[in-house]
Amino acid sequence: MKNKIFSSLLKYIVLAVILAFLLFPIYWVLITSFKSNMEAYRYPPSFFPVAPTLDAYIKLFEVNNDFFVYYKNNFIVSGVTALITTILAIFSGYALSRFRFKWNKWAVALLLSSQMFPVVSRMISLYDLLGDINLINTMEGLILALIADMLPFTVLLMVSFFDAVPNAIEEAAFIDGATRGQILFTIVTPLVKPGMLAVGLYAFLATWDDYLHAATLIQTDTLRTLSAGVALRYLGELSYDWSLINTISIIGTVPMVALFFFFQKYMVKGLVAGAVKG
Repeated sequence: MKNKIFSSLLKYIVLAVILAFLLFPIYWVLITSFKSNMEAYRYPPSFFPVAPTLDAYIKLFEVNNDFFVYYKNNFIVSGVTALITTILAIFSGYALSRFRFKWNKWAVALLLSSQMFPVVSRMISLYDLLGDINLINTMEGLILALIADMLPFTVLLMVSFFDAVPNAIEEAAFIDGATRGQILFTIVTPLVKPGMLAVGLYAFLATWDDYLHAATLIQTDTLRTLSAGVALRYLGELSYDWSLINTISIIGTVPMVALFFFFQKYMVKGLVAGAVKG
């Protein structure tokens, strides 16, 4: 009995340490946003603001409000990318899952192999390709580049969800006279809602944090997204306004946290609703 209690206690202590380790950077960013810039540079650092202030938040809204242009661009680019990526992943994933053609395995292998190469390795060819069709320094070109980056993983993810749906359901629908399109949109798609949400969230979150594509393909300041805009405007060569930068980080994180917690319950519901009785 004592060994069982000790084991449980040790497990919770380890979990608490891991949780504290993971949450500490978030805590540090949050408290730094309420410090003055002088206090943010103080050594040894204070683990709680000595004189809490909202100056960084006021300065962000009143003086450095160019940040909200990047914020708006981020929502547009991430939202459109997530929407188009999800739609394309549904069609592509369903085709690879249900249609067995000669090059099926090679298509899957090609998608898998594309994940082996870092993004930076294809930036030169991507820049050249978008330049040929006059899409450099445009939001449309950035969205296309991000969709191409998201598709391999999201298609494979949707394939796994479609594979989990029994073929017997579709065969019964065929017997009842349903077309392939009706089966996909009215029968199969509702059963893979968790996969659709996972793909949409992944694409949105990954695009929201993207820096390399935005910094490479966009030169006009008013078209930049959050990561590139903040890095190029608010990070100086010799000194940083850490209070302002951490304030930006907090405001930039809020939509992502809210989005995750809002959709979490729908993902769980989707998993239960998609269960198939024997």
